Amino acid sequence: MKKYKRILLKLSGEALAGDKKTGFDEATCLAVGKQVKKLTDDGVQVAIVIGGGNFWRGRSSETIDRTKADQIGMLATVMNCIYVSDIFRFLGMQTEVFTAFQVGSFTELFSKDKAVAALNAGKVIFLAGGTGHPYFSTDTATALRAIELETDIILMARAVDGVYDSDPKTNPDAKKFDTISYNEVLERNLKILDKAATVLCMENRMPLLVFSLNEEDSIYINAFDHCTGTVVTVD
Repeated sequence: MKKYKRILLKLSGEALAGDKKTGFDEATCLAVGKQVKKLTDDGVQVAIVIGGGNFWRGRSSETIDRTKADQIGMLATVMNCIYVSDIFRFLGMQTEVFTAFQVGSFTELFSKDKAVAALNAGKVIFLAGGTGHPYFSTDTATALRAIELETDIILMARAVDGVYDSDPKTNPDAKKFDTISYNEVLERNLKILDKAATVLCMENRMPLLVFSLNEEDSIYINAFDHCTGTVVTVD
């Protein structure tokens, strides 16, 4: 039996770039698609948010206005979702890309009713463009859409294999948590999600799994079997 009926999968843009660190790594995107297809074949409804860091990180720019930088980042997520959506179609899935703002005829303007109808029709839906507003990250969009769509859980596939008490890239003695609460995440000021997204998830009792995208079949295993990274709990 499937573990969850409906999930929101958050993919990091950098993880989709693979070793190239920028743009798309097609082999990585195909591997993700094959796992998602196994989920949908088993009856799980899948909504996806993708970050834009493989193209743009506006907060690192000191010359561009923050609002404009964030708008460029929103467009980067649209490109990512259109690309990955088409990879999924190549693998035999039906998909639909929703954006928080109008993007001509490329995408569908997000509404909860249309998104739920697409999920119920067996489509994988992509939620692009963040919240549609500057100063809100794709983390916030992830929390917001998961709550709106009443998903059972958020699965966050990253380059790092869970939640640590410090950055494992710079601290070889960093401690990994198997389980941690949102309260402790806030108290320790851990950078899993931004604070707005953390509070949204905590107040709306939305659980979260954080794990590595780079481990074989990690998306499918975390959705159907056990958490290979960290469980973030509401209590």
